[in-house]
Amino acid sequence: MTLAEQLTMWADKLRDVSAMGYRYANNVYDKHNYEQVRDIAMRMMALANGDDLAEIEPLRATVFAHPTPLSGADAAVIDENGRILLIQRTDNQKWAMPGGALEVGETAAAGAMREAFEETGVSAEPVAMVGVWDSWYPGIKSCQHIYNFVFLGRPLPNTPAQSPTHPQETMNMGWFLESDLPENVDAGHAQRIHYAFQVRRGEKRLYFDIVAK
Repeated sequence: MTLAEQLTMWADKLRDVSAMGYRYANNVYDKHNYEQVRDIAMRMMALANGDDLAEIEPLRATVFAHPTPLSGADAAVIDENGRILLIQRTDNQKWAMPGGALEVGETAAAGAMREAFEETGVSAEPVAMVGVWDSWYPGIKSCQHIYNFVFLGRPLPNTPAQSPTHPQETMNMGWFLESDLPENVDAGHAQRIHYAFQVRRGEKRLYFDIVAK
């Protein structure tokens, strides 16, 4: 683990401590102390990633006020021809499974299929859970600690694709065989994509990270 990765992990741990402590603090003095811990977490995060503190200030009331790890879901939608649905993201121009943050009130599986529809216009149904990936292991993959749920899906029959409702998130989209994936696949998705194909073929069971603490 690099120094920047270690600082990022510590900063996000402080974010969790400050947010949880602030939520249950019962006096103004404790709240003030937890706000100071939050300030330190934000400064440490900015230092670790070479960001200006002003750039992450908008996250103070959202990400840095949120206790516990964040959660997201990806949809491994594979059609009857064995092709997986991928998008080319606008933020980093890399190919990935459609997915994103889960919303309160929806199941993780429903959230994955919602994200697929929003980003591609393809309606799909979940058929199996592929696994749960931890964004920090192996190595720091994101500034915030995130649990990524991946669900195997299949396109709904007799349901033509529609225009994406969130086209700003997608540069391009396409269907790909496992043997003919794009070269520029997001590093965080490469393993998950192949694992989804293996689950579909019955070669693998549900994936989850095991890390010795």
